[in-house]
Amino acid sequence: MSTMSTDNGQLGSQAEQEDEKQAKVNMDNMYRFTRHIYDLTRKYFLLGRDKLIDSLNAQDEEVIIEVGCGTARNLIKMAKRYPNAEFHGLDASDEMLKTARQSIERSGLELDVKQAFAQSFIPEKLFDIKKPVTKLVFSYALSIIPPWKESIDHALDILPSGGEMHIVDFGNMQGHSPLFRRFMFWWLDLFHVYHKPEVLEYLHKLNAEGRGSITLTHHYKGYTYIAIFKKS
Repeated sequence: MSTMSTDNGQLGSQAEQEDEKQAKVNMDNMYRFTRHIYDLTRKYFLLGRDKLIDSLNAQDEEVIIEVGCGTARNLIKMAKRYPNAEFHGLDASDEMLKTARQSIERSGLELDVKQAFAQSFIPEKLFDIKKPVTKLVFSYALSIIPPWKESIDHALDILPSGGEMHIVDFGNMQGHSPLFRRFMFWWLDLFHVYHKPEVLEYLHKLNAEGRGSITLTHHYKGYTYIAIFKKS
């Protein structure tokens, strides 16, 4: 299968790029109106994001990219928490990025956000980056990205040895009642968001294969988990 790169810093075959175009249309339709209330509503159930930011431990001059940056809520908080690191963000939806750019302008920060896809973006082309990307952040992104496995593989291709993926997402909620769990999974499904135990299974598989090491913590009675995968 032939592979090509595009001017906006993406990589993939013609068929894959067509799939991505359709995914962008779907995401734009989903967020065209809800982006205006996204941060107000999501703060009640996208738990653990600030815990991830606190544990990011970004060093001076590190290059860090948030994949699926959405409204730039996390990106802004990370840039304020670690002012000497370099942050960028990408999202599949141009509609979301409209809100992101407005939020960044209000914050007074200078942050670069671009439209691209988790499984195919090329950091050097997308952001004109001259240094290696040392950390990639996935905040409630893999649960909504259909090609989640390809996104993880692509992240490992991008990261150098010692580079890290920092992931926060929905857990199995085992500490909660069966009624609560059924309701939450039903509710998430309405927004095309899914609890994906296969993500952690795949990270453990990569760990077993010697491709990296995983540090995993569960929070809020299993409502969410934070995984740090360090590439070998």
